[in-house]
Amino acid sequence: MNLENKITLVTGAASGIGLAIAHRYAAAGAKVAIADLKLEAAQAAADAINAEHAGAAMAVAMDVTDEDQVNAGVAAVVAAWGTVDVLVSNAGIQIVNPIESFAFADWKKMLAIHLDGAFLTTKAVIPHMYKQGSGAILYMGSVHSKEASPLKSAYVTAKHGLLGLCRTVAKEAGPKGVRTNVICPGFVRTPLVDKQIPEQAKELGISEDEVVKKVMLGQTVDGEFTTVDDIAELALFFAAFPSNALTGQSLVASHGWSMG
Repeated sequence: MNLENKITLVTGAASGIGLAIAHRYAAAGAKVAIADLKLEAAQAAADAINAEHAGAAMAVAMDVTDEDQVNAGVAAVVAAWGTVDVLVSNAGIQIVNPIESFAFADWKKMLAIHLDGAFLTTKAVIPHMYKQGSGAILYMGSVHSKEASPLKSAYVTAKHGLLGLCRTVAKEAGPKGVRTNVICPGFVRTPLVDKQIPEQAKELGISEDEVVKKVMLGQTVDGEFTTVDDIAELALFFAAFPSNALTGQSLVASHGWSMG
C-alpha cells in the first residue's frame, strides 16, 4: 500500500490524528497539504515532515467552516501540485454538556466544523477528482457514528451525519471514479480526549480515573486506547485501495467497543 506521487489534503492536520495521517502519507510517498486553522502550527508540522521527506509537505491556513477559506486553500494546493487525489476531512472539536444545558451556539459550532467542513472540503476537491477520473475522500467519523453516549448530543449527531454524506457522495461520485469512506475510531488519547476527562468527571460525578476505565475504555475488549498510528494505517489503507470496490463504507477501530 503506497501513495507514490499522490497529492493529499488533510484537515486539522497540525496535531493529533491528522498529524499522524500526514506523516504516514508522506512516508508512503505522497505529497501532503497540512490544512489547519492554526497556520503557524501547520507550518511547523510541514517543516517536520519536510525534514524527513524533502518537498513532501506544505501548510495551508483553513477554517473548514468558511467556504472562501476552503476554496482558497484547495486552490493553493492545486496551484502548487496540480490536483488533489486524496482528501481526509479530519478537523473536529468536542464539547460535552447535558442536552438541557447545551448552548445552541455550541451545537451550531459542532455541526459546522464536523459537517459543514466535510461538505465544503468535498465540494472544493471533487471537481479536480472528476477531471482526472479518480480520487479518494475519507471522513473522520467515530464510534459515535454508530453509538451514542451521554453529554455528546451534537458530536453524536454530527458523526452520524457523516455516514449519510459519505454514502451520498459514494453514489454520486462512484461512476466518475471517486470513492469515499468513513474511519470510525474509538477513544484515541489526543488533546481532544484528554480535555474530556475532567469535563466528564465533573458532569458525571465520578473520578477522572473512572472516566477513563469505565466510560472511555469500559466496553473495549482489552482496556486499551486506540492510537493515532492505528488510525493512520487505516487512512493509508482507504486512500491506497486500488479500486472502487471499497466505497460508501465505514470501518470501526475501537478495540472492540463497537462491533456493529
